[in-house]
This record gives sequence, structure tokens and C-alpha cells, in this order.
Amino acid sequence: MRELLRTNDLVRLSYLEALLRAEGIESLVLDGHMSVLEGSAGAIPRRLMVTGDDHDRARRVLEAAGERLDAG
Repeated sequence: MRELLRTNDLVRLSYLEALLRAEGIESLVLDGHMSVLEGSAGAIPRRLMVTGDDHDRARRVLEAAGERLDAG
């Protein structure tokens, strides 16, 4: 799995997942439960992950939709 980005914005995360899903790209959100367990809203950003095979295509899809991705 490779990281596309980290964010605490749950609406943005949901939107990005929907964009990827529409293109047939499966994604996974990591660290969602850690933020809840830690008790500090926003202390631990959630990571949007895709398989290594889908990473480049996923980046292109999200960037074409005007998204800035902070992870390489």
C-alpha cells in the first residue's frame, strides 16, 4: 500500500474515496480509529492509501479533479 495523502478533513476524505471508487480504484483509510482512541480530534491525521499498482493512476485522477496531494 502507498499513501496518497493525510488529512483530518473527513468530508474531503469521503469525496476523494468516491472519486477513486468511480474510477475503479480501491482505497483504504488508515488511522481513523487511532484518532478516536487518542481522544484528540485532529491529533492524528487519517491516511488515504491505495495499492502500489494503482498509485500513479490514483494520483492522476485526484490531481485532474483539482486536488493537491501532500504525500509522494
